[in-house]
Amino acid sequence: MELACVNDRQILLLDWLHAVLPMAPARIAPASSDASFRRYFRVWYDGQTRIVMDAPPDKEDCRPFVAIAQALRGLGLNAPEVLAADFDRGLLLLTDLGDRQYLAELDERSVPGLYGDALEALARLQVGGDPGSCLLPPYDSALLHREMELFRDWFLGRQVGLKLREDEHHILDRAFALLADNALEQPRVWVHRDYHSRNLMVTAPDNPGVLDFQDAVVGAVTYDLVSLLRDCYIAWPRERVEAWALTHRARLRALGMAGLEDTGQFLRWFDLMGVQRHLKATGIFARLNLRDGKPGYLHDIPRTLGYVLAVAGRYPELKALGDLLLAHRIDRWELAA
Repeated sequence: MELACVNDRQILLLDWLHAVLPMAPARIAPASSDASFRRYFRVWYDGQTRIVMDAPPDKEDCRPFVAIAQALRGLGLNAPEVLAADFDRGLLLLTDLGDRQYLAELDERSVPGLYGDALEALARLQVGGDPGSCLLPPYDSALLHREMELFRDWFLGRQVGLKLREDEHHILDRAFALLADNALEQPRVWVHRDYHSRNLMVTAPDNPGVLDFQDAVVGAVTYDLVSLLRDCYIAWPRERVEAWALTHRARLRALGMAGLEDTGQFLRWFDLMGVQRHLKATGIFARLNLRDGKPGYLHDIPRTLGYVLAVAGRYPELKALGDLLLAHRIDRWELAA
């Protein structure tokens, strides 16, 4: 047993494991945590391992995770199998996809194969998932705007301490509206909504293992693509990213997806979708620091801001947003942080 400072929640978890496993676990240790209230533990018993997801029911609802896991597995994705569930207690027993995160494995040698597998799995999700299904909620205008408001509130307002003028608020309003419209005009697909190197596991066979999908929605075709290729945690050259993106577009077209005929439009969708995501991510990273006491994500903000400023510099309709951020020296935030 490797649970330090065992608390009431962990005692509950241990009691539940004794009830659902065929024998007492030989060892239990923290497996990982994420940017939510969930925690994960690896359990060893009878020469094998399992994962326990601990999601306190007053903070998280396990039901979407279970339903979406089953749906993803039905599409041929390597999502964990749910072996036991107690929704009232917020506990799930899952198959173990290992501990080899994409982020730790990606380099110049491995990236073609790892991204090739991830993009193939993404195509199965996007082509196989029924956008008319009632399983997933829509990635609608209200949600897109709520996400972008995290940037205004938590990053600009609280983390940086800016007090924007009325005209500057209007600049953000117009940019947010443009970015939401860009997302809503794209073909609708199933969207994992956090498809990146910390939620993909190197597995053999059936690479990649896919995690953290419980917030999936029906939304824009480029959302998961830009999440992967303009990852908040690792960056690649623009030319390489665009080549990967267009190869993925060609695969989707070959699989019968309509609405992707215009290369220039697809890249614009991709670029602007990335700005929406990276504004959201920047706000979330600030909130994790200020509200949840998780400052580690602050180190990734210069990367997400860099993506925003790079795209804003290429699109006249985003020039005002870029100018606003530059005027407040947001491009140099890392030096002031």
